[in-house]
Amino acid sequence: MTGKQRILKVVYPLWIAFTKLIGKNMKIITNSKNVAPVESIYDLSVSLNNGSSLPLQTYKGKKLLLVNTASDCGYTNQYEDLQKLYQRFNDQLVVIAFPANDFKEQEKGSDAEIAQFCKVNFGVSFPLAKKTVVVKSKEQNEIFKWLSSKSKNGWNEQPPSWNFSKYLINEQGMLTHYFDPSISPLSEEVIEAVSSRQ
Repeated sequence: MTGKQRILKVVYPLWIAFTKLIGKNMKIITNSKNVAPVESIYDLSVSLNNGSSLPLQTYKGKKLLLVNTASDCGYTNQYEDLQKLYQRFNDQLVVIAFPANDFKEQEKGSDAEIAQFCKVNFGVSFPLAKKTVVVKSKEQNEIFKWLSSKSKNGWNEQPPSWNFSKYLINEQGMLTHYFDPSISPLSEEVIEAVSSRQ
C-alpha cells in the first residue's frame, strides 16, 4: 500500500461523512415498476483478471452486485465493506469488482498488481474483472453497456458517476438498484436490497 493509499484508508470515514453532509454521490435509483430486461445479462461473461472468462449465467438464482473500483480513490476502503457484504450473504449474493481507470486516473496498476493490492490489503476473495472501461464510450465494457442502457436492461440509463458505483441484479437477472459511491456496501439501503426476496 502506497503512502497515498494509507492516507485514503484513514480518511475514508471522514470522506463518507462529508459527502453525506453535502449530499454528494448519494443517489439511489430503483426499478420501482419491476421492468424486465430487454436483453438477458446471462448472455454476457466477465473477463477475469487471471485471463479466464466467467459466464454470468453461472449465477442464475443469486443476486449480483457489480461495482466499478479503483485503488487510489477516496472510496477504495469500500473493498473491505464489499468483502464483508460478500461473506455475510455468500449463499445468496456474488460481488464482482470491475477495476477501471476512468475517473482521474485512480487505477493505474496492472491486473496482477490490482489483484495483489486487493488480496493483501482487503482480503478480497470475490471475483475481480480484468481492468476495463465502465463509462459510456466505444470501449465501454459490455456488462456496463447493459447496466447503463435502457435498451438492454429495460429501464436504467445511469452510468457510474464515480468509482464504486454499485448495480444490484436480482435472482432472475433483473437490474433492481443503482447506488452512488457514497452509499456504503454495508448501508441499510444496500443490506435491505440484498436481503429482499425480490
